[in-house]
Amino acid sequence: MRHSAVKFVSCVSAAILSLTGCATQAVPSADQGVAGTTNATQSCGTAGLTLPPGFCATVFADSIGAARHLVIAANGDVFVALQNARRSSRVAGIPAGAVGLRDTNGDGVADLQQRFGSAGGTGIALHGDFLYADVGTAIVRYPKPAEALIPIGAPDTVIKGIPGMPGHASRNFAIARDGNLYVNVGSQTNACQERDRQAGSTGIDACAELERRAGIWRFDANRLGQEFTPAARFATGIRNATGLAINPADGSLYAASHGRDNLSSNWPALFTEQQNAELPAEELLRVTSGDDFGWPYCYWDGQRRMRVLAPEYGGNGTTVGRCSTKKANVSAMPAHWAPNALMFYTGSMFPAKYRGGAFIAFHGSWNRAPLPQGGYNVVFLPFPGGASSGAWEVFANGFVPADVQPATAPHRPAGVAQGPDGALYVTDDVGGRVWRITYRR
Repeated sequence: MRHSAVKFVSCVSAAILSLTGCATQAVPSADQGVAGTTNATQSCGTAGLTLPPGFCATVFADSIGAARHLVIAANGDVFVALQNARRSSRVAGIPAGAVGLRDTNGDGVADLQQRFGSAGGTGIALHGDFLYADVGTAIVRYPKPAEALIPIGAPDTVIKGIPGMPGHASRNFAIARDGNLYVNVGSQTNACQERDRQAGSTGIDACAELERRAGIWRFDANRLGQEFTPAARFATGIRNATGLAINPADGSLYAASHGRDNLSSNWPALFTEQQNAELPAEELLRVTSGDDFGWPYCYWDGQRRMRVLAPEYGGNGTTVGRCSTKKANVSAMPAHWAPNALMFYTGSMFPAKYRGGAFIAFHGSWNRAPLPQGGYNVVFLPFPGGASSGAWEVFANGFVPADVQPATAPHRPAGVAQGPDGALYVTDDVGGRVWRITYRR
């Protein structure tokens, strides 16, 4: 991650996403005093995280803003999307947009950061000669920087007119090698009720949201000025797939999706609070053209391992009905953990079992009472031979104290990405931290 040259760039105003605050900033070394525990087999810091034996971590950057997804260039430069005014962020006064981070001396800590863009979101990616960014209701692209850390000049609009607020507003995306650009458009409501999240309110049938939301849309990453249209819908019935990634083993699209809420509060005669805490499961999906995963009519019961009919549409917790024709998942994980990012590991730094497997960053729950809140971690799913049995394990923990509530969480994982050397990077949209996780043989 050493660089032979570091260029400084000047601020350039632009009509859309004008460069703001882009003066070069020298960043002091992150506080290595938070290293905390050490692994039994290796004497190395873990930056406060609980990791498998042999793994180490440093705080690559800190207090950078509401850090959502990130992408890492071949030279090791890290680009992080900064979301607008997250209510839970502890980092005040940090403008949205994006930030470029560079480690100039190879010590695992970014000592140079530059900001760009005046609107921020969740998604960010590199494809060809361009850096792509989510700015809310549009996806734009900049010419990829060469020697400079950040892009110079105004971006071009790739997709415009994407549905925004109210409802799920993260416009994360994934770009395949062939240039297909897949965009998540989450639902506006919890379960498409006539009165959203209100007790006893029945579901709208047919749910009109599905025309423009609660699915994945496909566009061309190499074409400018595309309009969002229902005709570009690739798959449907996915409440909010905040994690999207292409599996390089076979080029297929995978999604990590949030399940619904409010089973017991809206339908207390059918569900106990304990059932609400454990239902429905969060899901990892393999997505192909035309797939329907059932939202809002169905949800995945992780205990029965099947899709069942939602109470808004006549379900009672066991009825299957129309859900028998909806596509199943690859893996199910605990309810309400909130998967926020997904990636497949292709590096050689980590032990062999991790190669080809999937990492998912979980943002953490708010509604698992009377059980402890959960998530706030990174899990790993092996993909031996390019396929998953659905089994998973917690890879990184310790981002928050036990049974933390979102309002007091110091950190909430939001993004995962792989560096060119095989290191794993994890972002946090509350404290604005970026961890770099490595393995010592």
